[in-house]
Amino acid sequence: MKYYSTNNQAPIADLHKAVVKGLAEDRGLYMPEHIKQLPKEFFDTIETKSFQEIAYTVADAFFGEDVEAEALKKIVYDTLAFDCPVVKVEDNIYSLELFHGPTLAFKDVGARFMARLLQYFIRSNQNTQNNLVNVLVATSGDTGSAVANGFLGVDGIHVYVLYPKGKVSPIQECQFTTLGKNITAIEVDGVFDDCQALVKNAFMDAELNAHMKLTSANSINVARFLPQAFYYFNAYARMKSLTTHLSPLTSNIVMCVPSGNFGNICAALFGHEMGLPVKRFIAANNANDIFYKYLQTGKYEPKPTIPTLANAMDVGDPSNFARIYDLYGKSHERISALISGATYSDDQIRETMRQCHQDTGYILDPHGACGYRALKEGLKDGEVGVFCETAHPAKFKEKVDDILGIDVEIPERLAAFMKGQKQSVEMTKDFQDFKRYMMSR
Repeated sequence: MKYYSTNNQAPIADLHKAVVKGLAEDRGLYMPEHIKQLPKEFFDTIETKSFQEIAYTVADAFFGEDVEAEALKKIVYDTLAFDCPVVKVEDNIYSLELFHGPTLAFKDVGARFMARLLQYFIRSNQNTQNNLVNVLVATSGDTGSAVANGFLGVDGIHVYVLYPKGKVSPIQECQFTTLGKNITAIEVDGVFDDCQALVKNAFMDAELNAHMKLTSANSINVARFLPQAFYYFNAYARMKSLTTHLSPLTSNIVMCVPSGNFGNICAALFGHEMGLPVKRFIAANNANDIFYKYLQTGKYEPKPTIPTLANAMDVGDPSNFARIYDLYGKSHERISALISGATYSDDQIRETMRQCHQDTGYILDPHGACGYRALKEGLKDGEVGVFCETAHPAKFKEKVDDILGIDVEIPERLAAFMKGQKQSVEMTKDFQDFKRYMMSR
């Protein structure tokens, strides 16, 4: 399959270039030239299939033309060595738990898939065997830990994680600053958007790109965000087995996605274009309400990031808006007909976490709380809602304990990270400082 840029000023790329390059030459994001529709028969029996079987079918539609079948199957099955279950929270509201992977966050799926696909290309392309691939990733929380752990120890790849100083949770920080080996953590004196700008500027700098081979593992990379469609198909399959009278023709499922950089909901929308039977979508925001306001006004106006309780969603200029805008022909009418929005303050997030725990016993993390509340307020008669619980509550232990008055148990996987010693490189948000550092590598 070929990939074009959302800015339409760059050459058409194949999958290998789109993955290794990350960002097109015109600073646009790569988009597949076409999206394959999955057959009705697939959805008729989807509830009888395993997560891995479902994901392989979806992956084959995206990547089957470019990756050998057995290799792609191995990549998918290795990626999904854990489940993403659907759990009932209350009548008509279910949680899609995406925190059962190695770093207990939804980004484990995309990061693990991309690491394996990139390694496949390195091994199969003789021209890159002796040329180290350097992965740049900006993180507001979970992306850094998922990418770092997904790529840890992978031959031929070095990862640089750029994160805003003092603006990720201590546990999140431990997950990518204590690894060493082929992982370097860069602590930027700024906000997430500054980190993302450093990454994008690095890709556009000719001298730096001549010095080293660069790619991105943010959701700007097609190999990072597309695999996240897997768990939406799996959620439909599990919901189909849980609820009665559910078929592709009568789907009443509303999927609610807590959204920051919009890669996750973008993957869900790609799934919808492939035929995934979801009635409509809700993008749940914290106080960073740029997309919410776009839905209301038709104007996309990026703003400086606002720090919030749900820090992984603190994005003032979501990159993947460009893909959503392109996917629906730049039509505000088409976008707003399928996607509604919600935005919540920190006080509303706290209130939601307390109320849900009191009423149901379910422990929400601050991001999942936005999704849960959006369904509580936005479901219509006859609809069933599924929201993404994007990270384990223990990743935000201090916040959750304080809000709920409980002592969230830290899973052993998280506790192990906390025993390591922090290793990070301090950096200003000035690109020339970052470039000098990278040129010295």
